[in-house]
Amino acid sequence: MAQGHVFQTPILPGWGRHRRRASTTRGPPVLFEVWAPQAEERVALWLEGEELPMERAEERAGWWSTEAEAAEGAHYGFALDGGPVLPDPRSRRQPSGPDGMSAVVDPGAHAWRHDWPGRGLGGAVLYELHVGTYTREGTLDAAAERLGELAELGITHIELMPLCPFPGVHGWGYEGVSLWAVHEPYGGPEALRRFVDTAHGHGLGVVLDVVHNHLGPSGNHLPSFGPYFTETHHTPWGAAVNLDAPGSDEVRAYLLGSALAWLREHRLDGLRLDAVHALADTRALPFLEELSAAVDALSAELGRPLFLIAESDLGDPRTTTPREAGGLGLQAQWNDDFHHALHTALTGEAQGYYADFATAPLAAIGKTLTRGFFHDGTYSSFRGRTHGRPVDVTRTAAHRFLGYAQTHDQVGNRALGDRLSATLSPGLLACAAALVLTGPFTPMLFMGEEWGARTPWQFFTDHTDPELAEAVRTGRRREFTAHGWAAEEIPDPQDPLTTERSCLDRSEREREPHARLLAWHRELIALRRTQSDLTDPDLAAVNVAYDEEARWLAYRRGDARIAVNLAKEPAVIPLGGGGRVLAAWEPVRAPGADGLLHLPPESCAVLADG
Repeated sequence: MAQGHVFQTPILPGWGRHRRRASTTRGPPVLFEVWAPQAEERVALWLEGEELPMERAEERAGWWSTEAEAAEGAHYGFALDGGPVLPDPRSRRQPSGPDGMSAVVDPGAHAWRHDWPGRGLGGAVLYELHVGTYTREGTLDAAAERLGELAELGITHIELMPLCPFPGVHGWGYEGVSLWAVHEPYGGPEALRRFVDTAHGHGLGVVLDVVHNHLGPSGNHLPSFGPYFTETHHTPWGAAVNLDAPGSDEVRAYLLGSALAWLREHRLDGLRLDAVHALADTRALPFLEELSAAVDALSAELGRPLFLIAESDLGDPRTTTPREAGGLGLQAQWNDDFHHALHTALTGEAQGYYADFATAPLAAIGKTLTRGFFHDGTYSSFRGRTHGRPVDVTRTAAHRFLGYAQTHDQVGNRALGDRLSATLSPGLLACAAALVLTGPFTPMLFMGEEWGARTPWQFFTDHTDPELAEAVRTGRRREFTAHGWAAEEIPDPQDPLTTERSCLDRSEREREPHARLLAWHRELIALRRTQSDLTDPDLAAVNVAYDEEARWLAYRRGDARIAVNLAKEPAVIPLGGGGRVLAAWEPVRAPGADGLLHLPPESCAVLADG
């Protein structure tokens, strides 16, 4: 049982047997609870306009509770010491947005259509999806209608960007509040359950991006209730979420309860944890270790695999090292080192953190393919210090790293939100796909990447506070004018057209070169299913060769051989004789007796021995 939220009917043990009372107006009895140590004298429940006093819990410091009859959808909130009515910190629905009243939700009321056994990360292909721009409608139900396309492509898991409520309608989701609820313009909690149920019907797992390191600056009412934040530590967003200061036991329980609720009540398969390096936590038992243990316990209880994926800038393999071996026990982490090396090799860009990879980008790709991290205790010119820690490739499964050519971060945080397709040829996009989908890591695509979408994905917001909206607009432009951009070149985050430009144009899928790229991604993903060597988790078994000047790279994974030519001239690659071509972007012949593969410009091929 999740701790400390409104115990709505399906989670209150025994309610159906002895707690129901006759009512034609309110519904069954519900136990409302709230942790509000900031309240000095009293806390009141406001339920459908009626004020009801709450009692202070004797054995649970800071907790208040009362029981009241409430139907599904009833509006409620809490008032502390006669102050304004505030939404429930553990609200499962905010029908009027973060500042409005909460609504009673019955998490057990959904009639699930599919008995889902779960799907783990081994052999997975993830697809990062932003609900608001995946379709023009921008809803979970509209996105669900397209899930058949992704299943047919060969995707195994959808990774949804954050869904927690935030002010306005449009946004990335990383400024969400109400960490147990679903953004109402997307369809609310019931729409998420329909989406997950539909995904499972297609054989697709669902992963949700959750943000524990900060909450949005607007609509965040948690400080009124208790010490959810602490000045002991500061992050880029201000005071840190309280993971280790006084009161942090309840704050950690709040975050743990939210995470488990997503997995249990919405039947999600995993969580992606945003920027775990920004979690300020000095306790002997790190929050991430506590969370991984709780998720593993829930997995055992439910009898289906559950997993956690970290976004981390630490370059630390202990993030995914099992707890019994001294690690945090998460199942996987994003590998930005692989992305940065690949991006630099494809584009030649060398600004910012790309500078660390620009001198020898193919060597950098080769190092990540065989050793996981590029920075494993090496000097980072971008950071001005050594960075990272070596990966024990003999004990670390390759699928614990996610590999990708594009993500929401790496596209949306560019000045114009331009994708690789804005500047690269179809051949180079095909090479990027080959490296991601045949490499040793768990591959992830960013929505639209599979057909080389030309629509940008820009930074957009819909802040309802005029001062905050202007601050975001000004700050965004200041960030890039410092690097030589003109202010008028930077899209206005608050302009609805910025969101509209970021919506996928699905008609591209039927036109060239998009249709060919889509077919290429489908072919490569199919090879992952039929060629067991392409899902071999052994990093130590990957062998890489490259020519930095000629701009080709090749690697072997068991009997599979992959070669990419990033140059504008043909490449002659000593790949070894014999074999057969499994897939090629341009027509090629398998190497003859001389062992040489002749690869056309900006092209790639996958071959097999025998």
